[in-house]
This record gives sequence, structure tokens and C-alpha cells, in this order.
Amino acid sequence: MSVQEAAPPRAAPRPHKQTTRPRRRGGQWWIPWLFLAPALILFLYFKFIPMAQAVSMSVQEVRPYLGNTWAGTANYSEILSSDSFHSAIGNTVVLAIGQTFGSMVLGFGLALLVEGQTRKLTFIRSAAFLPVVVPIAVVAELWRIMYHPTSDGLLNQLLGLIGLGPSGFINDPDTSLASIAVTGIWRGAPYDMMIFLAGLAGIDRGLYEAATVDGASTRQRILHVTLPGLRPVFAILFVLAAVRGFRSFTEVFLLTNGGPNGSTEVVMTLIYKLGLEQNRLGVGSAGAVLLFIATLVLTVCVQLLRRRRTA
Repeated sequence: MSVQEAAPPRAAPRPHKQTTRPRRRGGQWWIPWLFLAPALILFLYFKFIPMAQAVSMSVQEVRPYLGNTWAGTANYSEILSSDSFHSAIGNTVVLAIGQTFGSMVLGFGLALLVEGQTRKLTFIRSAAFLPVVVPIAVVAELWRIMYHPTSDGLLNQLLGLIGLGPSGFINDPDTSLASIAVTGIWRGAPYDMMIFLAGLAGIDRGLYEAATVDGASTRQRILHVTLPGLRPVFAILFVLAAVRGFRSFTEVFLLTNGGPNGSTEVVMTLIYKLGLEQNRLGVGSAGAVLLFIATLVLTVCVQLLRRRRTA
């Protein structure tokens, strides 16, 4: 009897592991866009479409009810050769620089003072942030009252306590632009303060402890630990504050309307007067386009400089 060699039993095939991929639920990709739709429609209708119309009108001679005609670069040539536009550019740059650095310095100082987690500091931070949420029209009227040029005015009474004579503030061509800058700083500094507080929270506390152990003073800790840690925050705030300064309109319009004698005329108020008061919409649109280009160039330059330093 032959003994047949038994074949080794085959291993049972392993069940194929089926990779389960999360199936995309059909028809639900549009839900986020549905929530964004109201804001996008408002932005489209009130911002992007008017921007496109402004670019179109800047190269046309706008004639309401008669039809626009092609003007080419005539509107740009007219506004660039205007002395009032040159004066408005100078006032805008001075106001933007003053408000930018003033609000950043004051906001940084406030952030250092109110940094912490206690309840008292929370209340102080909320109270300090109030100027940002107050409507700009209310802020302008408040400062108009304080800037009353007579000796009975609030600020003039304070100046009288230290032996200084009454000032005209917004009624004096020599001090009107500085007075508007002070108003902008007072309103913009609390916003910068909150951004600085967020940046301070991201700095490693161990660096402060190591600096203290090495014998660094408070000033040295701020110079060598705080300021380098806030470098990205400074770049962001510089762009935001500069754009805010270039677009100053409401406070200037409500406080002085460009006066006295054009000492506070900025680009935004000049564009408003050209377009809506003098009915020169083409020239006003050209000024708006130039202001947009200047703001865009400033933003791009700051971002490129920041990337170059971090590289």
C-alpha cells in the first residue's frame, strides 16, 4: 500500500481589508456658501461693483442723464496737476503718519499696563476699548465740544490750569490737523491695544524668567524680549493703522470739513467734494483710484519687507 504524501493545507485567504473612504455627502458642499451668501452679496453690491464703476468712471467724462463719453487719462492728468490735490496728499500723509505711530505707541503702552488675568484688568480693558465701538459721529461731536476755542472750553480750561493760553484747536489752521490726529489716536489706540495683548500672550514666559535671572531690568526686558516677540504684530498693525489713516474721512468731515482754509483737507474729503458737491464724478473717481493704488502699494511693500526680514 503506497503512502501518499499529504499536501500541506493551504492557508485560508485573508479577507480583503476594504479601505473605507468617507463618502462625500452629495449636495452638502453648498451649505457653507449658503451661510456666506448674505455677506458676499452685500460686499458685491456695495463694495466690488462700486469699485469697478469707479475705475470705469475714472476714464470717462461722466454726464448724468446725457451719457458718459470717453476721456482717457484726462481725469488723472487734471487731478494730478491740481494744487488742492497736492495739498490734500500732504495733509493725508501727515495725518496718517501721526495717527499710525501715535496709536501704536499709545496702544503698546496700554497693553503693557493692562496685561494680566485679574477681573479688575478685564474691566479696565473693556472700558479702554469703548472708543472703538462708539460711532465715529459721536466721537467727533464729543471732541468738537472739548475743542471749543474759547477759554470756557474743556481742554482750554485744562490748559489754563498749567498757565497756557486758550488754543483754537480745530479752528486754528496751525493746530487743526494735529487736533484731528489726536482724535484719531484716541479712537485707534484701544484697537491696537487688543492686538498687542494677543501678541503678548504668545510670547514665551520663560524668556522673561531667564532675562530676570540674568539681571535684566524692566526696560531691557521690553527692548530685548517683548519688542522682538511682537515684530509680526507691529507689521500687521502698521498696515492696518496706515490704511486707516489714509482713509480718514468721517472725523475730518464732521470736525472741520477740510477747513479752516484747507488746512485739514485730505484726499477722501477732496474726492467727496469733487464727486458729490461739484458733480465732477470722473475726476473724483480718478482720485479714488489713485488712493487705492497708493494703499495697495504700501501694503505690498510692507509685506515684502516683512518676508525679507523673516527669511
